Amino acid sequence: MTKDLTEGKPSRVLLGFSLPLLFSVMFQQFYNIVDSVVAGKYIGVDALAAVGASYPITMIFMAVATGANIGSSVVISQFFGAKKYEKMKTSIFTSLILIIIVSILLTLCGSFGCDFLIRALNTPANVFSDAALYLSIYTWGLVFLFLYNICTGVFTALGDSKTPLYFLIVSSLGNVAMDLLFVIRFQMGVAGVAWATFLCQGLAAVLAVVALLRRLNRIETKESFPLFSWDMAVRISRIAIPSILQQSFISIGNLFIQRLVNGYGSSVMAAYSAAVKLNTFMIVSLSTLANGLSNFTAQNIGAGKISRVKEGYKAGIRMVFAICIPVVFLYFFYGSTVMRLFLSGKDNVNTVLQEGVLFLRIISPFYFVVSLKLVTDGVLRGAGDMVSFMITTFSDLILRVLLSYLFAKGLNLGSMGIWLSWPVGWFAGTILSLIFYCHGKWKKMYAV
Repeated sequence: MTKDLTEGKPSRVLLGFSLPLLFSVMFQQFYNIVDSVVAGKYIGVDALAAVGASYPITMIFMAVATGANIGSSVVISQFFGAKKYEKMKTSIFTSLILIIIVSILLTLCGSFGCDFLIRALNTPANVFSDAALYLSIYTWGLVFLFLYNICTGVFTALGDSKTPLYFLIVSSLGNVAMDLLFVIRFQMGVAGVAWATFLCQGLAAVLAVVALLRRLNRIETKESFPLFSWDMAVRISRIAIPSILQQSFISIGNLFIQRLVNGYGSSVMAAYSAAVKLNTFMIVSLSTLANGLSNFTAQNIGAGKISRVKEGYKAGIRMVFAICIPVVFLYFFYGSTVMRLFLSGKDNVNTVLQEGVLFLRIISPFYFVVSLKLVTDGVLRGAGDMVSFMITTFSDLILRVLLSYLFAKGLNLGSMGIWLSWPVGWFAGTILSLIFYCHGKWKKMYAV
């Protein structure tokens, strides 16, 4: 069901809206983690390294999907908050048409460029073929990935955060079952992990599209509306393109970091593959809550209720800090236990374990810092202040990439230098985000 986020106590409304979003992304990240667990435990350290080597590239595709999700959902939320349902429906169908075109183009690019991308990351020969195989299969499922993300963006824009959760539960549990079936029963190796992801993303996408079309039929409009509008495409692009660039820039930065990691051999690669999945689980969870705040902000700005945005911002900070406490405790004190989930007894795992634990202990205390940045960015993005939003993100990433090379190579800190660069970048980005929020330009960005 659709939900108006412009009425009711902001903290209660935001919590009720955001929790299903959080559970959704947890399920999504859960089956991403399962891919690595199955690869590491039932195939070996080299397979874990192979999945990890292709991960930054898959995250570029995910970045485009997520950026498109954000761009469309902000515009749709604004029209929904203003109760302009004809324009809202045009924006939805325009988003769907655009994302299908983009997904086809990226599928072709990814299919022909898999080997080049894997080779450019300085991937060791012993994991190259598996990494390229995993990536090639993954790219053929991009249309499903993109459609699902747009549909979930529409549902959240309409205030419905529960429907995407149901799809993710079905898809995630199916992915776990298929991972185990293809790898253990059919002995398909890394290809089995990739095909499990492909099939489950397809299932989630089909369910989401059918449910969305049914939902739109129940929203009555007083007059006809075009299914596609170039003006609407431009309006969506003004939010989506900066979001895609921001997300893609992060992924491209991660490619440079992955290349640096690959230079330390398959053991460090395997450690990073596992630890970064755990880190991504946390960051994406926090980002999802921030995205929920973006929808909340967009609806309320569309309705002209700035004071509710400020109350929602404070509530958002409380929510992300509440999530940080148990995760920081788990990663910092029990990182070894969590890392062992990815490793089997048949490999020499001491180096893998030590590097993964070191990574988690260095970055996990600073989740409180980056969570504050993400929530603040959520308000800036929901208001349409994309310039400020991009500046904060790019400053964080550029500093993190540069420092990773400086610390690792220039100061001869090795892999530990890479891990140390994360907190510094997060601090810089957070300070900038707070400055832009306090300046208040975001309050004047949107006009109905």
